[in-house]
Amino acid sequence: MSSMTIENMDLSHHGITVKTVIRNASPSRLYEEAIRFDPGTSISSTGALMAYSGDKTGRSPQDKRIVKHPQSEADVWWGPVNFALEERAYLINRERAIDYLNTQSRLYVVDAYAGWDPRQRLKIRVICSRPYHALFMHTMLIRPTDEELETFGTPDFVIYNSGRFPANRFTTGMTSRTSVDLSLERGEIVILGTEYAGEMKKGVFTVMNYLLPRRGVLSMHCSATEDKKTGSSSVLFGLSGTGKTTLSADPKRLLIGDDEHGWGDKGIFNIEGGCYAKAIYLSKESEPEIFQALRFGAVLENVVYDDAHRHVDFDNASITQNTRGAYPLEYIEGAKIPAMSGHPEHVIFLTCDAFGVMPPVSKLTTEEAMYHFVSGYTAKVAGTEMGVKEPQATFSPCFGGPFLVWKPARYAELLADKIRKHSVKVWLVNTGWAGGGYGVGKRIKLAYTRKIIDSIHDGSLNNAPTAADPFFGIQAVTQIEGLPDELLTPRRIWNDEVAYETAARKLKQLFDENYQAISEGRVSSSMEG
Repeated sequence: MSSMTIENMDLSHHGITVKTVIRNASPSRLYEEAIRFDPGTSISSTGALMAYSGDKTGRSPQDKRIVKHPQSEADVWWGPVNFALEERAYLINRERAIDYLNTQSRLYVVDAYAGWDPRQRLKIRVICSRPYHALFMHTMLIRPTDEELETFGTPDFVIYNSGRFPANRFTTGMTSRTSVDLSLERGEIVILGTEYAGEMKKGVFTVMNYLLPRRGVLSMHCSATEDKKTGSSSVLFGLSGTGKTTLSADPKRLLIGDDEHGWGDKGIFNIEGGCYAKAIYLSKESEPEIFQALRFGAVLENVVYDDAHRHVDFDNASITQNTRGAYPLEYIEGAKIPAMSGHPEHVIFLTCDAFGVMPPVSKLTTEEAMYHFVSGYTAKVAGTEMGVKEPQATFSPCFGGPFLVWKPARYAELLADKIRKHSVKVWLVNTGWAGGGYGVGKRIKLAYTRKIIDSIHDGSLNNAPTAADPFFGIQAVTQIEGLPDELLTPRRIWNDEVAYETAARKLKQLFDENYQAISEGRVSSSMEG
């Protein structure tokens, strides 16, 4: 047991009178607590703690609220991303959460940091009743040393996790029994009616998405890597299915982080101390780094396993498609600790274009970078829903729409400023289809995409020949050693030129409509995160 673990922490200043409050317990201790006091929790054959989040197996974006307050009201991008909550309703939910915590015989506190850059980090306190939630946040936040804990002081933000207790649906502003409420002025997050651990992680990211831009720091929903030899870094933006995680796992590069970062005046830094990876269909062969990381100290959420051997069936989606694994960053071989680097040399936007009309790789000007950043485009393939027979465009502003607080233009302006100031090269890489849309063309080979990313990093694309794309105007790279020339120019690889032009015009129209909606303060109905 850590010398700084406190068995009976006094939380009376939070309105909590429970006597047994365990602060910053070690993973071993939290395993013991989970097995003894949290029925249904078990240990996998590889040593990960397995837990279930109840009815909610994913985030509840329609139940996320931000308290409307004169100090921040003008800053917040109100609408379908950020729903307003009156202060009185927030206080009712807060009291309800604290009342629930006070009914528990044992509580857990995690005091830790968000942000590896000491000048930008926040002190976060999590108060919860489930050991699994404590282990999850112990994993996902940056773990303080004993000396840092001793001088931790007053936290900047407190999360009251009472997810096992529902919100009162008759409280003003409630739309269900779930409510995740953020008060920027009080420095608090209140969780009711959902035990999904990801709400805590993304709640902290939402806070950072508000506070960092106020300091001139760009908060980013992206992965980041660093060259082992040169020390130059890159950031990769991309929605689910674009290959962000796969392409970040590069043996020639160090992993700074896989999901949340800040970009300040000294360079980039990871916001988190761990990774939260999708586990559905995971295998040792397909993603060996993640597979080996799900061992003792990690959390497996909502997975199915056999009773006899505790072997996890990663192909079983009977509970949810959104099975997850959380593990410390240092469990990834090649992770860089501390998770910081200098200003990136490259910004890479990944898109999986299932229409098959975006070039495999294009150079972007600063203005084009702002446009594609605000758009945050990818496409879902046909067949994922009943009646869907063609690709579906998905737009998520800044590649992280559900977690933005300011309007997208604020983040885009910060990005543009940093691109200009540090002479950063920006690329748009299509990891989707070529020669036709889904069902006609073929998915671009992963080996080709890796070659493109390698060519970006080694500088060989800096002076590569380009040609303007006829529909999007961006400069498509037309020649890369080792890749077929026709692959790099979409029009050339399609057999049916009329079909190509029809698909390209349709996608360009969708881009224009989405951009117009954001410009007018509306937002696309397709939101990912």
